[in-house]
Amino acid sequence: MFNKPKRIILMYISEISGHHSATLAIEKTLKILQPDAEILNINAFSYTNPISEKIVNRLYMAVIKRTPQIWDYLYDNPTVVKKIENIKKTIHKFNSPKLKNLFDKFRPDAVVCTQAFPCGMVADYKITYNSDMSLVAVLTDYIPHSYWIYDTVNYYITPSEEVTGRLIEKGVPAHKIKSLGIPIEPKFNENISKREVMPKLNLSPNLPTILIMGGGQGLGPIKTMVRSLEKTKIDFQELIVAGTNRKLYKSLKRRVKKYKKKILVFGYVENINELMGIADIIITKPGGVTTSEVLAKKIPMIIVKPLPGQEVNNTIYLTQNKAAIKIDKPKDINLAVEDLLKDPRKLRHLAKACGRISKPYASLDIARLLLDEATTYVHPALARKSGVHFVP
Repeated sequence: MFNKPKRIILMYISEISGHHSATLAIEKTLKILQPDAEILNINAFSYTNPISEKIVNRLYMAVIKRTPQIWDYLYDNPTVVKKIENIKKTIHKFNSPKLKNLFDKFRPDAVVCTQAFPCGMVADYKITYNSDMSLVAVLTDYIPHSYWIYDTVNYYITPSEEVTGRLIEKGVPAHKIKSLGIPIEPKFNENISKREVMPKLNLSPNLPTILIMGGGQGLGPIKTMVRSLEKTKIDFQELIVAGTNRKLYKSLKRRVKKYKKKILVFGYVENINELMGIADIIITKPGGVTTSEVLAKKIPMIIVKPLPGQEVNNTIYLTQNKAAIKIDKPKDINLAVEDLLKDPRKLRHLAKACGRISKPYASLDIARLLLDEATTYVHPALARKSGVHFVP
C-alpha cells in the first residue's frame, strides 16, 4: 500500500548478552534482505529505566555468582509470576508514555523483543493505547517461561518444536507460534578455512583445538578447567575467551607460560565465528545464542556446571538430543576431553546430532517474517497522513 522503507524496532536488555546478539543478527539479516529498511535496535531497559538498569544488572550478576539457587526459585515459578503481576503492570504503566513517545516518533511497522521484559512492556502498551502494532517475541532459550505469555503478542518465534509444544500447553494458540530457531549472525554459516586461520594464530594444524568460553562476561570455572586439562596425556591446544571479564583475562595471561599446553587467551572478540570454525571441541556455557551458533557449526560441545534456570533447561534439551555432554565437576573436564579425543566416533556422533537439531538460517526466516508483518501493518499516523481510514 505504501512505497516506503520498512520500520522495525528491535528490543533487548543488557549490552553484553545473547538477547543483544540476537537483535544484532536479525538487524544484519534485515539489512541484507532490504537495505533501505529503517531499524532501531535499542536496550529497552536502559531506555525506560536507565538508573534501575545498572542496579538490576548488578543484582542479577551477584545472585547468579553467589546464590544461584535464588534464581532457580524465581525462574518460571508460577507462584512468583502470579505475585509480581501487579508490580509488572505498575512498571509497564509507568513506562507506557515513554514507549508512546518512541513509537509516535519512529512509527514502527513491527516491534521485536528478544527478552521477556520489553515484550511485556510493549504487550501492555498495545492494550493501554488500543494499538494493533505487530509484536513479535523471539525466544532465545530452550524453555518458554511464563513471563513471555501475553495475549497481544502476534507471533512467538521458538528455538524448537519442543518449545512450541510447551507454549501451547501454557495457552498460546498454535497459529501464533513458528519454530524458526534462535537468530545468529549470517557469518556463522560461512565455512572457515583452518589453513588460513591457524597460521594467523600461530597454531598447529596437526593438533586438536579446544575452545573454552564463559559467555560474553567470561563466567564459569574456567581456571579450574584449565588446570584440569593440564592433566591430560593427549596433546592439544587451547583457545580461551574471557569476554569482558578483565580479572580472568589478566589472571590467565599471567599464568599461560607456566602451562604445558599451548594456550591462547582472548578478551571480548568479534571473530568468535573463526575461533569456533577451527575448534574440534568447545567447552562453553549453554546460553541460547551461543548454543545456536555451536549447533550451526556442528561442534562437539561439553557443558560444565550450568547455572539454574535457562542454562539448566538448555542443557537438558541438548543432552536429550545427544548434541552435548554435561560434566558436573569442573575438575573432571580432563576426563571428558580425553575420552572424546581417544574416540573420533563419539566426536562424529555429537557433530551429527548438532546438525540434526540446528536451525542455521533462523535469522533469515525471522527477517522474512518480519518484513511480511511490516508490509501488512500501517501506523495510524501514516494512515491519517495518507488519507487512509484507520480502524483501531
